[in-house]
Amino acid sequence: MVSIFVIDGDLQELITTGQNGKYRALARNKRFMAGLARVLETIHNAESVRSLPAYSFLHYEKLRNTAEPLSSVRVVNGMPERLIFREAENMIEITIIELNTTHYGNKK
Repeated sequence: MVSIFVIDGDLQELITTGQNGKYRALARNKRFMAGLARVLETIHNAESVRSLPAYSFLHYEKLRNTAEPLSSVRVVNGMPERLIFREAENMIEITIIELNTTHYGNKK
């Protein structure tokens, strides 16, 4: 099992309560919230971080050209939101940094 630590307080609130002022529009989107729950459950139940690429619906990728090694997964196919996170393989944990909507240059 993979441990997940959420650094962004607003994102933590969205995950635990389903509501947050910063992510108000996303909290109202049932499709997004169901996708977020599915992604977090899949990551948590994964054997290790190395097994994440096997889940094709995650669209897992390691990000290049960043100051620190980051990875991302797509929350819902067809939507630009991605979870950006830092991995620590030796401790088998994922620290979620942010929920990003401008990935790949999408200026939505």
